[in-house]
Amino acid sequence: MKLATLKDGTRDGKLVVVSRDLTRFTDASFLVRTLQAALDDWSRIAPHLATIAESLENNAVPSARFHEHEAHSPLPRAYQWADGSAYVNHVELVRKARGAEMPASFWTDPLIYQGGSDAFIAPRDPIRAADEAFGVDMEAEVAVIVDDVPMGASLDDARAAIRLVMLVNDVTLRSLTAPELAKGFGFFQSKPSSAFSPVAVTPDELGEAWDGGKVSLPLLVDLNGKPFGRANAGIDMTFDFPALIAHAARTRPLAAGTIIGSGTVSNKLDGGPGKSFAAGGAGYSCIAELRMIETIEAGAPKTPFLRFGDTVRIEMKDKAGHSIFGAIEQKVEEYAR
Repeated sequence: MKLATLKDGTRDGKLVVVSRDLTRFTDASFLVRTLQAALDDWSRIAPHLATIAESLENNAVPSARFHEHEAHSPLPRAYQWADGSAYVNHVELVRKARGAEMPASFWTDPLIYQGGSDAFIAPRDPIRAADEAFGVDMEAEVAVIVDDVPMGASLDDARAAIRLVMLVNDVTLRSLTAPELAKGFGFFQSKPSSAFSPVAVTPDELGEAWDGGKVSLPLLVDLNGKPFGRANAGIDMTFDFPALIAHAARTRPLAAGTIIGSGTVSNKLDGGPGKSFAAGGAGYSCIAELRMIETIEAGAPKTPFLRFGDTVRIEMKDKAGHSIFGAIEQKVEEYAR
């Protein structure tokens, strides 16, 4: 089934069930008001939501047109947002870009940071930044929402806890990253609010593209209406979602509604860095990777980070060409208090 949260004037919106083709929705808030409330009682609520979803497909319940611009991120705020870097190729490239060596342990031990989860951006709302000099960048990712995960969970426990899958734009302010990390205390100002896809889906909606730990489909990233990235989320994922979840739960439990991100989807090419989409490669899911390739090839980057007025679109389609999660589409705007 596919679930979304519609804006209704409240902080957390209202839960709706969306048709598989993303054209219609039916209200589910009479059953449970919010997606977080559904996750808190998933074993009881999910079968009822599944029944509503089946009825929607059969036109057996009232429905209305689903408009993606009316949707919040599926969880407008969450108890926890922990983002990994499962595609180690990406980590290696961006660390090179700021002159930092990558420890060998990064290939064997997952890297995760805890992001701000109190105010996510709606998928069609703008990215607002106070200054272009901050180096605004998109990071296109996949994420899962989990049920309660016990501390010390096994990989099987972690896999069984995955309830929903969605897409992410993990916005990063690149010019603030290096000086912030140099303090030795992690990201904060360099990681503003993230945005998630209009719809979160249960893993069964992904069919054979879901193997229990990753999604093997291209992640479509466009910049100003032109293809920028087509990296396959199932390729070069060093740590799958069960590995990330188990790592996050090693020393503490994870509450229902915790979001775990994959990190920027990144593909290699012939064992080395990938090529741009224009050059026949899979392209990139963030600008930082392209700038690093430009530095390797020409000695300096030439592609600027996002500027005011730029538009980013992130989407994933099934093998038949149908959008699975809807699209994150955001314009970069100057922030004025």
